[in-house]
Order: sequence, then C-alpha cells, then structure tokens
Amino acid sequence: MKGEDDVNTARKDEEADGSGEKLLGFNSTEEQPSGPRGQDSMWRNEKYETVPLDVKGIDEDNSKGTTDSLYPQAALRKAQQGNERPKDPKLWPYFQDGLRRIDYVLTYHVQKPQSTRKQSAKSCLCFKFRREQSSPPVHEDPELAAQEQRLDYHEDDQRLRREEFEENLREMGLEMEREEGNKIPGVGFLKIHAPWEVLCREAEFMKLKMPTFKKYKVSHGSSIVEKVNMFVQKVTATLQPKVGENRVENEKYLSYPFSREKQHLFDLSDRNSFFDSKTRSSIVYEILKRTKCTRAKYIMGISSLLGSGVYTEAYPLHDGDIDGINAEANDRKILCEEWASYSIFYKYQPIGLIRKYFGEKVGLYFAWLGVYTQMLIPAAIVGVIVFLYGCVTVEDNIPSMEVCDERNNITMCPICDRVCSYWKLVTACGTARASHLFDNAATVFFAIFMALWATMFMEHWKRRQMRLNYIWDLTSFEDAESQPRAEYEFHVMKKSLKKEKPPKEENVKLTCRDRMPAYMTIIVMMVFLICVTLAIVFGVVLYRVSIMTALHMSSTPSFRTNIRATVKTTAAIINLIIIIIMDEVYGAIARWLTIMEVPKTDKSFEERLIFKTFILKFANAFTPIVYLAFFRGRIIGRPGKYIYVMGSYRMEECAHAGCLMELCIQLCITMLGKQLIQNNLFEIGVPKLKKMLRQRKIDKKHQEELDKTLHRHEKDHFLGPFVGLNPEYMEMIIQFGMVTLFVASFPLAPLFALLNNIIEIRLDAKKFVTELRRPIAVRAKDIGIWYTLLRGLSKVAVIVNAFVISFTSDFIPRLVYQYMYSPDGTLHGFVNHTLSYFNVSHFQPGTEPTESMHLGYKVEVCRYKDYRDPPWSDTPYEFSRQFWAILAARLAFVIVFQNVVMLMSDFVDWLIPDIPKDISIQIHNERNLIVELFMKQEQGKKYRNTIGDPSPQPLRSRPSSQA
Repeated sequence: MKGEDDVNTARKDEEADGSGEKLLGFNSTEEQPSGPRGQDSMWRNEKYETVPLDVKGIDEDNSKGTTDSLYPQAALRKAQQGNERPKDPKLWPYFQDGLRRIDYVLTYHVQKPQSTRKQSAKSCLCFKFRREQSSPPVHEDPELAAQEQRLDYHEDDQRLRREEFEENLREMGLEMEREEGNKIPGVGFLKIHAPWEVLCREAEFMKLKMPTFKKYKVSHGSSIVEKVNMFVQKVTATLQPKVGENRVENEKYLSYPFSREKQHLFDLSDRNSFFDSKTRSSIVYEILKRTKCTRAKYIMGISSLLGSGVYTEAYPLHDGDIDGINAEANDRKILCEEWASYSIFYKYQPIGLIRKYFGEKVGLYFAWLGVYTQMLIPAAIVGVIVFLYGCVTVEDNIPSMEVCDERNNITMCPICDRVCSYWKLVTACGTARASHLFDNAATVFFAIFMALWATMFMEHWKRRQMRLNYIWDLTSFEDAESQPRAEYEFHVMKKSLKKEKPPKEENVKLTCRDRMPAYMTIIVMMVFLICVTLAIVFGVVLYRVSIMTALHMSSTPSFRTNIRATVKTTAAIINLIIIIIMDEVYGAIARWLTIMEVPKTDKSFEERLIFKTFILKFANAFTPIVYLAFFRGRIIGRPGKYIYVMGSYRMEECAHAGCLMELCIQLCITMLGKQLIQNNLFEIGVPKLKKMLRQRKIDKKHQEELDKTLHRHEKDHFLGPFVGLNPEYMEMIIQFGMVTLFVASFPLAPLFALLNNIIEIRLDAKKFVTELRRPIAVRAKDIGIWYTLLRGLSKVAVIVNAFVISFTSDFIPRLVYQYMYSPDGTLHGFVNHTLSYFNVSHFQPGTEPTESMHLGYKVEVCRYKDYRDPPWSDTPYEFSRQFWAILAARLAFVIVFQNVVMLMSDFVDWLIPDIPKDISIQIHNERNLIVELFMKQEQGKKYRNTIGDPSPQPLRSRPSSQA
C-alpha cells in the first residue's frame, strides 16, 4: 500500500533525524508544531473491519503542559454533528472535546523537562558550541554521569515500551488522549476511550448479556405470596432508599448475549447509554490485560507493565463529583446521598445501583453483608434475652449464694507458691455472681439456637444470591478460564528456555515437581508461623503468672486488691495489640508465599491467598481464646504436686467459678478492639492519611486553585487505590467465627456484631464512593471460596460450643450433682461437692505460704477445686468416682449435642430449597421466550424473502464510531 510505504519512509527519516516521538504521534516536548502532526505516521494495521481506517491525530496546545489526542477524524465529525451536547471535562470523565467518554486511565512517571527533552543532533551541536565559547570546561564526576546515563536509559526503555503498548492498543481500535504535566508535576495521563465498534466486538467476545427490546411480565408467585410481598413493600416503604431500584417490578427485559449479527434484537436507540460506564471500563480492562508488549521481556498485559513500572497506576473513573455547586446528578452522587451516609443507617442498601456502578462482585459483597446484618437482629435479641435471664436469676442461683455465704468459712489453698497465702472462698463472691450471667441454663438453648441460626443464614443467603443472579441476568453465567498470569508465563518461558531441544508442539507448563520447592517452603513457613502464634500465647501466659506473683509480693495495699481483674484485663489488651500487629504481618507473608507458588490464573491466585491468609489470621485471633476455653486450669496438677514451666513458673489456675468469665472478657476485648481499632479506625484514618500524603506533593498555595480546576481523571488520581474485597470479607469472617464458635460463653457477641456492622456498611460505602478509586467491574455469580469458609465455620461451631458447654462451664457438673449426688434433688451443697481436701503438711519444701497466720488461726487443711480423694482415704489425691462420672457425662453430652444439632441443621437445609420457586419458574419461562423470539425473527426473514423484498432488513447494521 502506498500510504503505508510513505509512513514507513517518514518513520525512517524521523529516526535518522533523532527528533520527536516516533510512535503514536505523541509529542512529549513543550513546543507543539502548528497544525496537525503525524497524519502519515499515525497509521495502524487494521484488524477489525468495524474500526474506521481513517485514523489521524490532533494536538492541542496547552500552556501548562502537553495534551495529545489520537482519534479518528470521522468519529469526531460525527460526534460534533450529532445532537449530543459536549460535557465539561472538568466535571465529567470526558476527553477535551467533551464528546467521548474516558473509559480508563493509565498514569506514568514523567521526567523533568531538562532531562527528558530530546534535542536534535543539530541543536545539540549548536548548544555544545555555545557552551564551550561562553564558559570554561567543567570536569564532571564520572560516577554521577554514569548514574544519570543509566537513569536516562531506564526512562527511555520504559518510554519505548509505552509507545509499543499504546500502538498495539490503537490497533485494537481504542482511542487515546495523552496529558503530561498540566497540573500534577511528574505525572502523565493516558486517557482511553472505546468507540462503539470496539464495545460491540468485545461484548460479543465476553458474552455479555444485554437487554433486548422484548419485555415480559414477572410473576411473584401465588396470589397469597404476591399479596404478602405487596404488604411487606408498603410496610417497609420508609426503609427503602430513594433510587428507584428497589421497587418490585412487574415487567422485565429479556436478556440475551450480545451479538453483532443479531443487533436487531436489542434496543440501540440510545447507543451512549446502551453500555453503561461500568461495562465500558470492564471491556477496556479486558483489552488491556491481553494486549502484548514484546519489549517487556516475556510479559503480557497491563498488570505486568504496572509491576515493572512502565505505568504507575491504572483505574476507571468515577462518574462525577459528589459535592459542590457544580455537581450534577449522577449515580455516584445518588449513592453518596442514599447509601454512604450515617444518617440513613436504618435503610436498606440500594443493591441494584451498587451493582450497576461497581459491578456484580462488589454488589454481591454488600448484599451478603446486608443479609448477614439482618440475620444478626434475631440472634442479638435472643442473646440479650439470655443475658437478661442470667441477670434476673443471679439472686436465686444456689451455687453463687453458697460462695457468698460467710457462714461456710471455707479456706482455699494458695494460688501461687510462697508469696500467696490462704484465702477465703467468700472473696470470690463477685466473680461467682458475674459468671452466672454467662453460665446458666439458657446457655445450652442459646448454643443450639445459634447453630440453627447459622444454617438459616446460609440457606437465606443462597436464596438471596439466586434471586440476585436472576435479576442481574447471571443464571447462565459461568466463569470462563482466565488468561494465565504474567508471572506464570514468565516462569514457563524460563522453563522452556532451559530445555535443550523442546518439542515444538508440546504445551510447556509448570508441574507439581516444578513447584515442589515452593510447596515445601509454604508448609515449613505455615507451621513455623503457627508455632510463633503458640509461642506468643505462651508468652502472655508467662506474663500473667509473673505479674500475678509480683502483685502478691507488693507491699502496696492498692496493688494487692483486685489482682485477678487487673491481670485478666491487661493480658487481654496485650493479646489484642499482638493480634492487630500480627494480622498485618501474616497478611504480607501469605501474599509472599502465594507469589512464590506461582498460580496459573488470577482466580487460583486469589483463592490460594485467601486460604493461607484465613489460616494464619484465624489462628492468630482464636489461639488465645482456645487456650482459655480448653487448656487453662486443666494442666496445673494439684497442691503439693503442681506442674511448673520454665523452672519455677507454676501454671495458672482458673477462678473458683471457672474460666468462662475470663473467656468472656477475652472475647469482649478482642471483638470490640478489632472492630473499633483495626476495622473502623484504620479504615477511616489510613485512607485519609494516604490522601494527605499524596496531596502534600503539590504546593499548598495552589491547592485551593487546583481543587477547582482539576479534571475528573486528576481528582481520581488523589484517591486511594482499590485493593480488593478480601480484607472486607476477612474481617467479617473472623467476626462470624467469634459470633458462632464461642457464643455459649458470650451471648452478647451477636449484639456487638450487629452494632458494628450497621456502622461498617456505611463506613465501607463512604470509603468506596468518596475515598477509593472506582474498582474494575468484575462479573461473579457467588461469593466464591468465602461461602465454603462460612459453611466450615458453622459446622465447627457446633463442635466447639458442645465442648465449651461440657468442659468450660459448670453445666454438666451441676446436672450430674443434681440427679446423682444431691440428697434433695437441688443444688444445695454443690460448692462443697466440687472442692477437694489437702493436708498443708504435704506441701513440697519451699512452696508453702510464708504468711499463714493472717487468717487468725492455724490452717491444717485447705480446699481446692477438683474431684480427688481426700488425704485420709486409701488412695489420697487420686481422681475420685465423681470425676469419672462427670467426665463420662461430658463426653456423652458432646456426642449427643453434636449429632442432634447437626441433624436439625441438615433437616433445615433439606427443608428450604436453594432456588425460590418463583425464580425457577421465571428462568424456565425466559428460556421459552428466547426460543419464541428467535422463531418470530426467522419467520419474519422467510416472509420477507418470499414476497421478494428488494431491500430486506439487515441483521447487522454498521454502527458509527460515536459512543
């Protein structure tokens, strides 16, 4: 072709001259040539016939920087001749012409003009001659000169990679506009627009389901169900957001995967709104992911270019401003007013609008969070009732009354060696009464209720998820096999190069043998990190033992009062601080281990990362709780034969009322601390701090002026990057574990979770709308691996609560005493029954109390909580028959409780269908309507051919390039 030969000749001449940019017709210098430039050099090899061939470039001068625009002249002429009114690029995400929408933005580092400007050979010689004439020669430091040369080479290499990548994007049909150094120094922006033909082509390739012109009536079930739905809708009308997305629709557009050959099926009267901004950005992102850059050493796609620093940021733009006088109505502003506001915390979320703006994956997260929060309401109510029942019955609780009765005059053995003395049981009156609030007859009922609640929650979410899939046209959506990650391809390339004679047709891939070193490293590191967690818990145990001994040795009376409460609270706070710090460490290590594993696809990478992170963070959060629930106070030995660690540290005991109170304190502080500090404070403070640091790079004098003049892509540059939904899901999964796993010891956990989530929804909403860049719209029909984790936790919760009730609380010992050993069938005498005798003369030398006469009498026998034979029996200090009877009852309760509750859960699972009946009927009707629609179209074609229509209606019209 003659035109292409002329272009090649012009390129060779330009390379020989050494001045100007060679690819894409971009000009990075401050001086702009007058008139259109690069009309010959800005050609491309046309791949798709729907993309216009007349590609030309127009440069627009700007006194503050450089703005280059590459787009077809025909497209611009059509846009200008149309009826569309140009948008203000300062308020809306549009090109400088105000007609073409910015679908995606890439940013890159721009050198200072002194180091980046490329001078021609002639100008360089003239400048060198003038410098030698005007000033004496300057001897430069050779090391600095070499360093500058290396930096220039690095910048030139990145610039060449960008030019090649952008040329390939232009060959794919994308239109671009570049802007350098206008208001943000050192940052260049590449604005990308996808014309109509590209959108149609990619929508067909991605099999996007789009609404057709065919409508059909939606059935909401039987007449009774429909009346109930109408009644509920009227009752909850005040709770619905004012977005027009949540009302019950009686009609629905029939959707079908988009096809250029079947454009007559779709309503294309308004092409500007046919593909919304969310869909447009996702289409451009798919193109960016699969566009190759051969200069980048075996890397492919925008993710690799971001990792190598060729581009610094990549993001779609928000629709517009959310505040200010000039802010016009847009989806973002509506979301800010009707979703991201704390004053409307009582309203439902506009899930439809969230999905429309952020995509299905984000929409499913907030829909799941909303369902979870709604289900917490009955759990919180029942938990409060259980707690109030404990408060009401505390005065009638016989065991706590016996502990508080001074007439019993029971002398207890010391809780530590030497410095601790004997103590009266009546001093534990407050602890015994407080323990009854969380350890009473209603605890078992609440544990069974929460197990069934978890099953109901999972079933309710499955039905809600299926309904959303139907509304969002995702019922037939299946995740296509995604492209291999760039890191995976790089390792495959290295493996193929190592082979001496690789087969030509062999599909080289990474095998289990290739990954074996990474697998071994992962296993060793995971085991090591879990051991680190156990070591941290053991360190906190040593802290409790040592600080309790120190407080007992203190001569200050104020230090010796409320020793147990002080030690419990401070240890729980230390545990909380360690958990928050180690969460960040474990998250970074999990990502490093996953990168080392080299997963093939992004989905595989995400799932493996989630699994590792969950294991580490779950162990970090729950290991201290598990220790308090099942190990503390059980491996201490007995008076005269205690178990010691680290030489002289005696293992700590539980209070007389058991460890359930300490477990409750630990759960309360950990749960509230993680929610208030780690989740809410960090989510509010960290993004604002990062935004302030980014804005500090700009001169404060021009800050106010910049806020008024910045364009949409420049404003979004100062927002925080979107890091994914994994942190949001993770904190909710950990919270779900705290609500279900140890709920038998802390019935107020659902209430605290409910209050936190009410704030969390609006906090996340405000963060997504105002603080973060707009995420890529990702299609998804479920929440993925998170559902598996939730289901696993709900199953484990049944077992854990069974063991908490059996071994941590006194429910089983009270039950056994009442029906086996009580003379009158009541709990009178239960406290005395649980205490064993010890002869103080049997203390090991050096462990007896140094102060034993402060009680006013000489102690010969002290009591301790255990089921052992007295010292005067034939088997002194051995486990008694009561111990074995209670142990058998405990194990029997675990087996019965676990099987009964799981059987009830499975019955509920079977009873409630996963797919609502009306949705299954509508899905079946849609399939029939699709067949009917195609049959009508075929009959219409045959009729037109029969009557000899000279100009039949074409199946595919050639659209213009305007979008």
